[in-house]
Amino acid sequence: MNVDVNKGSNAEPTPPDLRTAILKQREMLTAMISRAMRKLSRECVALMHDRAGMEQRLTKALDEIPDCKHLYVMDADGVQIVSNITRHGPDVEHFGRDRSHRPYMQGILGTTNFRLSEAYISRNSKRPSLTAIRVIRDQDNTHVGFLGADYDLRELPATQGLYEESQTWRQIKGDPSIRGNLFQQHRVDSQVDGRLDDVMALMSELMTHHGVFHGKLHFSSSRATIWLIDDPYCYRILSFEDLTDPNTCLAYPHRDYSKRAVVPAEDIPRIFEMFRELRFADENIYLRAGSINICNGMVALNFSCDGSHYIRFDEFLNNGLEFWFGKLG
Repeated sequence: MNVDVNKGSNAEPTPPDLRTAILKQREMLTAMISRAMRKLSRECVALMHDRAGMEQRLTKALDEIPDCKHLYVMDADGVQIVSNITRHGPDVEHFGRDRSHRPYMQGILGTTNFRLSEAYISRNSKRPSLTAIRVIRDQDNTHVGFLGADYDLRELPATQGLYEESQTWRQIKGDPSIRGNLFQQHRVDSQVDGRLDDVMALMSELMTHHGVFHGKLHFSSSRATIWLIDDPYCYRILSFEDLTDPNTCLAYPHRDYSKRAVVPAEDIPRIFEMFRELRFADENIYLRAGSINICNGMVALNFSCDGSHYIRFDEFLNNGLEFWFGKLG
């Protein structure tokens, strides 16, 4: 038997669709910021030894560089020679600050004249932020300083729509201590295990006829969590007693099967039946919880080895037990 149902790595990579969305957003921000900072950096050359004049020019520039939170200038060594210029006036606390060791300053010389940093948690406000740095060069192309612009991510404009979540099968390893003791444990029948026919029938009914678009069945703890189309921001918890009482359906009004659903209604009982197979296929490696989201078509699984899997419903149904456990017997 292939006991390693946890086939993924410990370090979960960023999903491709999310990474693409981040890169597109950064490209749009770079295009929006870089031209204005290039023009401003040229004007800063003549003001490198005139703090008052530089701060006056930076104050005006706040209207020229969209959505900027702070503007400042550093000398060639990365030491700030002006206050932080904000829309509420100068912040003198940062005058003389050595920024040369900050991540956004590393390796910029000799590679580029403009850089938009990776997002980071700001030292003062503790909020996700970005910093744009422009190298200031004089007419002889000599590096004389840096122009910096800080951005608060929550204040940046939304330049694109919400990204689409990847539907590629993903496997994530859990707690190593649980995996290490895998064969020292075995499945113990829960209350739900003894009434699975009734429980699965009720969950299928709620999802096909009562507006539940996401349902998660926790086998080991004999409960379920459900999210409804009518109230998607809140989840409900169903106890074992709720899951085995058909009267529970009376608490949720009848709803036609959602038009947003990508999972055919007739496949929902089949998915729950596959959950049953994964629950009882092996005494050491067994399903602890499984969920279905009919709108994005994803099935999520959590096994006794603390491994989690996310897989499209049709791929899940097309793969038998050998896919998860190898040849049994």
